Amino acid sequence: MARDTDVKRTPSDQPAPSSVAKSREARRVVVSSFLGTTIEYYDYLLYGTAAALVFGPVFFPDLSVAAATIASLASFAVGYLARPIGGIVFGHFGDRLGRKKMLVLSMTIMGLGSMLIGLIPPASAIGSWGAIILVTLRVCQGVAIGGEWGGAALMALEHAEPRRRGFYASFTNAGAPAGGVLGTLAMMVAAQLPDDQFLSWGWRVPFLLSAVMLVVGLFVRLRITESPIFRAAVEQDRKDKAAALPIIEVLKTPQTVLVAAGACVTSFAMQATITTFGIGYAVQHGTSRTDALLGLAGGSFVAIFLVLAYAKLSDRVGRRPVMLGGALGIVVLAYPMFIVLGSGSATSVFVAFLLFNVCQNAMFGPMAGFLAEQFTTGSRYTGASLSFQLAALGGGFAPTILATLDGGDQGGVWPMALFLMALAAVSAALILITTETRDRDLAG
Repeated sequence: MARDTDVKRTPSDQPAPSSVAKSREARRVVVSSFLGTTIEYYDYLLYGTAAALVFGPVFFPDLSVAAATIASLASFAVGYLARPIGGIVFGHFGDRLGRKKMLVLSMTIMGLGSMLIGLIPPASAIGSWGAIILVTLRVCQGVAIGGEWGGAALMALEHAEPRRRGFYASFTNAGAPAGGVLGTLAMMVAAQLPDDQFLSWGWRVPFLLSAVMLVVGLFVRLRITESPIFRAAVEQDRKDKAAALPIIEVLKTPQTVLVAAGACVTSFAMQATITTFGIGYAVQHGTSRTDALLGLAGGSFVAIFLVLAYAKLSDRVGRRPVMLGGALGIVVLAYPMFIVLGSGSATSVFVAFLLFNVCQNAMFGPMAGFLAEQFTTGSRYTGASLSFQLAALGGGFAPTILATLDGGDQGGVWPMALFLMALAAVSAALILITTETRDRDLAG
């Protein structure tokens, strides 16, 4: 008589994963995406805060205050130049080798880069080499974050139920303000030191903490499973010998990438304005450094929930209406936001950051679903990452442009407000010409 262990099962006999197991794994992936991007954006946005408060006097001491601020913010923007490169490179291998492998690699590069920034000697010790090393490491950060977002968003999106795709994927975007909160609070604690100690060594501590966060992040990342939709696509590609390279597939319809990127560029301009230019602007107009950082942290904390709420709303009414509402909100509120930000009051500064986030995250919340749903599985990592990073590239120069347009007490805020209003109008027009993607079949 045959024993139970001798019985061979056919593939149809194999037990399929239960819906409970799928839901549990989906939640694990969502948590991983949120924690991973929180850690990566802690590193990435921490640089923005330091660029506004520290890097000018530390690495560009021979320039005037205004010129040093512009140079420091320009070094922040350099990271955005590298992001499309990271999106293409990581996207290619993510579409070929898997989302998970690229996520582990991107986190490693980001964590090591931030830690090394905390170790750069000042200009007083090594001259201009300090600025050169700073920019080089910022480029590495840009490449890493260019590959991070696409993989994290797709892992959550491709594990989700169709009607919850936007909400699940938005946890990736919610990691950005969460990382911003951690980075801002870390810098705020360091800023309690006397100015000479803060500028000599205090600002370095938050960057060095990246080493600890890297260990935690890798532990989380290594425990998740690969995307089921990606695994199915790999099996199909093995049958299709003529499958094109992901970047070739994406560039067959370049208008998709360009329109999607343009629709999202204002969100990144607002994000960069909040995390870099906004802090320095508030401090220059009478708000203490601590109050400005606290206002930013408070606004970023609220943004975590705004991202999730707007994404959940987009699962019900569509991505386009929610994002369009955010763009129109910027057109209406850009001028009063700058007026309140420059009031010199701690409460008003928090209100300004809150208004920025209410508008910005209406575009940022549904963005993960909006971009990923534009592309097929075989090229989704590449296409979504490239669109996202091109939008980030455009938005990353906003602080430098705003610093140039800032006329101080003499020039008023209209030039800065009009810049953001015009950018938001362009994004609104591009959102209107896209098609709704909420109900699109990702596996089709």
